[in-house]
Amino acid sequence: MTDLSKLKLFATRPHPCSYLPGKDATTVFIDPAAAVDSSLYGELSRYGFRRSGANIYRPNCEACQACIPIRIAAESFQANRSQKRCIKANNDLVIRSVNTIDSDEHYKLYENYINSRHKDGDMFPADRQQYREFLTSEWGATRLIEMRDQEHRLVAVAVLDVLDHALSAVYTYFDSSDHKRSLGVFSILYQIQIAREHNLPFVYLGYWIRNCQKMNYKTNYQPYQILVNNHWVTISRENPLVDL
Repeated sequence: MTDLSKLKLFATRPHPCSYLPGKDATTVFIDPAAAVDSSLYGELSRYGFRRSGANIYRPNCEACQACIPIRIAAESFQANRSQKRCIKANNDLVIRSVNTIDSDEHYKLYENYINSRHKDGDMFPADRQQYREFLTSEWGATRLIEMRDQEHRLVAVAVLDVLDHALSAVYTYFDSSDHKRSLGVFSILYQIQIAREHNLPFVYLGYWIRNCQKMNYKTNYQPYQILVNNHWVTISRENPLVDL
């Protein structure tokens, strides 16, 4: 096993935060030359690291601690009424694993998603090379899931990594005009189901940001855990979140 203390970290220069206006962000990356495998990647996930393409990173902002690692406790997750309705609304979808999403059909769905939902983000405007580099399959851990309706129309794609103790939800893009399905919600619920089928206790959702509308939906999946002072703290309806 790799000694985590010996991994080299590189930091970006401060740059405008993509989530909180008026804030600067700094990110640390694992040395790209490091010998990473799925085991090391899984261990780093326990400490709040994520991946973007082949890069493993974590926010490291000196004056702000708003980005809090979050994971769903899949084994004990209980869907609320809204989530149960979402599952029912998508019972007709044909869902399967695929070997590649590098096609015009998949990219078009991604491009439309970025252009309609994330015009203010750092992935706008979408381009094919950025798509390929961002949603790569890494270290033999990645699964590519596509969802199609009864007319065989591609409506959603989920990229997820299967770790030794969890799933990591890398990214989901979908037809944002299909409001009745709530495809973003359904993708998370489906990944919770996969985690349970593989006896994996957690689903990593990246970072929760309380004051960012695009990121604070993640606390809707209870119980969940947040990483506070390098300790995972369980939050549930019985043990609600208090001010950090």
